[in-house]
Amino acid sequence: MTTNVIAGAAGPLGRELTVAIELARRAGALVAEVRAGGGEALGVELKAGDEPVTVADRAASELIVAGLRAAFPDDVVISEENADDLARLTARRVWFIDPIDGTKDFIAGRPGFSVMIGLCEDHAPVLGVVFQPTGDRLFWAAPGAAPDGGAAAWFAAPGEAPRRLHVSDVRDAAGIRLVASASHRTAAIDAVKSALGIADELNIGSVGLKLALISLAERELYVNPSPKCKAWDTCAPEAILRAAGGVITDTHGEALRYDQADLGRGSGLVASNGHVHAEVLARLAHLFPRR
Repeated sequence: MTTNVIAGAAGPLGRELTVAIELARRAGALVAEVRAGGGEALGVELKAGDEPVTVADRAASELIVAGLRAAFPDDVVISEENADDLARLTARRVWFIDPIDGTKDFIAGRPGFSVMIGLCEDHAPVLGVVFQPTGDRLFWAAPGAAPDGGAAAWFAAPGEAPRRLHVSDVRDAAGIRLVASASHRTAAIDAVKSALGIADELNIGSVGLKLALISLAERELYVNPSPKCKAWDTCAPEAILRAAGGVITDTHGEALRYDQADLGRGSGLVASNGHVHAEVLARLAHLFPRR
């Protein structure tokens, strides 16, 4: 897919979108090559929180950070694999990068990992790129990507014409299809399913891919009560989900913040097609009381 057929490439953030897609694809090729080596070539280590990190995470981070800083030297660039830069709190434009979202899936040889690059302007996600190297699947959103010049989300894969994303029209909890973690699945999700009467559950690693599946209208809901998610887990996919008509909040219905010193999502995440969001929050309120 060349840049001249990327929806949004001619919009107000066209250069940013083109650069982000190119860097995501290059990083995706890099991590796929590392994984092909397997075993010790992955260089798996544990970082804070007992979360795994590989040489591919670090190499992809270096590639993307260098590319963004070269293209947009006045912007703040935050990566999961780098030290935080509190200049982001007062900067107008901040990039959030997760070089491999779903590292456990990556290590295990499963397809549920992605490269994610998101841009916040005035602390709100406006541009997102989520690239799944397995299958060469690309999701993106940006201002100017819709025919009327508004924001829109798109999906492209080999053998398919790029298509605009819209969430499903499911409006009743009985019809909800849930997407949940493959490697962090807990009993809390069983309680969620019971409270909502959900029988259909799909498991995948990457947060970005979970939200992408909602944007594709293949799922309606993702609930993650864990406080472990960070801003780089949500920035890019939030831009995509919102442009596709969906909604993401914390478990109390509050908007996600990108202007706080703490990068964490202490009250978890709820992402949906929007139509079921209020009902879901109301029916799950007893499971997630405010601290």
